[in-house]
Amino acid sequence: MTQWWRDITFVHWKVPPELVAPFLAPGVRPDLFDGSAWVGLIPFRMVGAAPGLLPGVPWLGTFWETNVRVYSTDDHGRRGVTFLSLEAQRAAVVLGARAAFNVPYFWARMTGAVQGRQAHYETQRLWPHRSRPVSRLSVTVGDAVAEPSPLELFLTARFGLHTSLLNRSLWVPNTHGPWPLHRAVLTRLDDELVQATGIPDLPARAAPDSVLYSPGVRTRFGLPQPV
Repeated sequence: MTQWWRDITFVHWKVPPELVAPFLAPGVRPDLFDGSAWVGLIPFRMVGAAPGLLPGVPWLGTFWETNVRVYSTDDHGRRGVTFLSLEAQRAAVVLGARAAFNVPYFWARMTGAVQGRQAHYETQRLWPHRSRPVSRLSVTVGDAVAEPSPLELFLTARFGLHTSLLNRSLWVPNTHGPWPLHRAVLTRLDDELVQATGIPDLPARAAPDSVLYSPGVRTRFGLPQPV
């Protein structure tokens, strides 16, 4: 799969590793920075998703998405993400991703807008979760990051995902160029998605430890590999 990830905001909290470990596939463990695991709330716009080198699929391949994710590594030293939930506007994408990769996609009603230095995102889950959690997030985009810090690279330069399918742990590689990052200031956060994953309600209890924004990168997923 190839696609653009556009208009993306990264909101992160550091948490104890034992909070993250139960969510990971067998053979996968929390990836740590200075002894802490991290939970991310990441809204963005998927643009032009398509299989292989084909051109982007009209309408179906462009939509808003929000994911809750943690960071993972395996015995081969491959460092990536583990998704706890992914909200997407397209029901067909949700069904296909659930079947093909066993990732926790949910169909959601979503809107987003980036105007000048203001970015706004809103989502409400529609299926298959009866409680229909919502998330409303706004940031003011700041200056460009000339030299990302080690933490900023740790949180954004992730080149694959860990998942499990049919009782097998898998690594799905992902390649992309460097993120053009901006620091950002959170101006609104009313979120129920993090708590809906089973992680404690971080947005209600603690300010985020990192907020970043990027206009986006083009990315490509490769074939799954066993862990």
